[in-house]
Amino acid sequence: METKKQTTIIAFSTQKGGVGKSTFTTIIASILHYRLGYNVAVFDCDFPQYSLMQMRERDLKTVMQNEALKKMAHKQFTSLKKKAYPIFQSGAETVLEELSEYQSTTEMIPDFIFLDLPGTVNTAGILSTLANVHYIFSPITADRVVLESTLSFTDVLTNVLMKKKQTEIKSIHLFWNQVDGREKTALYENYSKVIKDLGLHLMKTSIRDSKRFRKEGETVAKTVFRSTLLPADLKLMAVCGLDHFIDEFLNIIKL
Repeated sequence: METKKQTTIIAFSTQKGGVGKSTFTTIIASILHYRLGYNVAVFDCDFPQYSLMQMRERDLKTVMQNEALKKMAHKQFTSLKKKAYPIFQSGAETVLEELSEYQSTTEMIPDFIFLDLPGTVNTAGILSTLANVHYIFSPITADRVVLESTLSFTDVLTNVLMKKKQTEIKSIHLFWNQVDGREKTALYENYSKVIKDLGLHLMKTSIRDSKRFRKEGETVAKTVFRSTLLPADLKLMAVCGLDHFIDEFLNIIKL
């Protein structure tokens, strides 16, 4: 008897904008789909900007205008024998229904589905949607407002929903992003202790602050970092610690 393939649903979720959830969704989805050979789909629920939908449009234009990236993309897709992963526009209230419909109609059932959700708990449907996600990763920065909002929300998910068995969530992991080497180590150590005392999971890997996170493919560039069509360059990943993050991420989701 054939076993039905199970899709893992992942969300980079936070209660504060500008800390990297859409960027990490893009980078990790692209690495899994293009470099590691898994099949991925992304649902962009971040109304009203729908940043991933817009990013895909920009990426297509950039690749067509950049000869180096055009050759790279042609070689990649010829070798992989599959298309770019789909990005669907959706909403926090409707995405679970649309996700289920997609899985029942697509020929290639994805190994992973990423949800890019709005950065506020006040958005209708977001709690019920997150309760159906398997793994949640929350980027945090050494900013009191970011930390307090994220820790409060994560505490609710972990110690209320998960303990009452009212969720599909397997685990929630916080990780330091935009780490500035000039900031005191003691600052991160103190915050990390608070996270541990709350019983929350903090990833060992932290991501160093880098302007690359705010850059997409350029018409004259020969490498990419943040793209929905190509995986991040390995050397650029190593500069900010993303190579180690990927290893830890894969271990968490049991790959």
